[in-house]
Amino acid sequence: MISEFLTRGTTPSIATEQTTGVTQQFLRVHLVPDTTAMLAVNQITEVLTIPIAQVVPIPHMPVWVLGVYNWRGEILWIVDLGHLLGLTPLSQQTTYYSIYTAVVIRNAQSEKFTPGNQNTGEKMLGLLVNRVEDLESCNPDIIQSPPQSAVKPELVPFLRGYWLKPTGEITVVLDGNSIIAGMAQN
Repeated sequence: MISEFLTRGTTPSIATEQTTGVTQQFLRVHLVPDTTAMLAVNQITEVLTIPIAQVVPIPHMPVWVLGVYNWRGEILWIVDLGHLLGLTPLSQQTTYYSIYTAVVIRNAQSEKFTPGNQNTGEKMLGLLVNRVEDLESCNPDIIQSPPQSAVKPELVPFLRGYWLKPTGEITVVLDGNSIIAGMAQN
């Protein structure tokens, strides 16, 4: 649910589906406490299970950067997506897991991800989520932008919009490129 992101008294409006027939695939993920978010499949490289003990902490990083992980001989930065978005950090959740699900996203216009470094090439980032739920097909034309005053400030830089399904379920749509760009600035 998007309720964790919206401020009180805001209600999203329902958009009518465009008849263009153009749809885009999204991966739906679950974040604690009860939030569903989507990332465009074309920005995702892989979904991994990562033993948290194999993530090497790096000092002096933002609190949502858990560290680095050896992924196919490459350094993959691991980020707690829920914590980044202003939700409960994985370390403070009531259920502790020793293995987490990471969605590896990429930005083909920039270089390998290093926080604080503005390089060019391909950047990759591992986003820890509670679980991967399903694939969704959505017409990108019906993804709506909520007013900035209705959304938590932590979410605004990474938000593509929200999708109000015909069932009334609200799903946050995140922009992987913005997440990677935001990490490169920290």
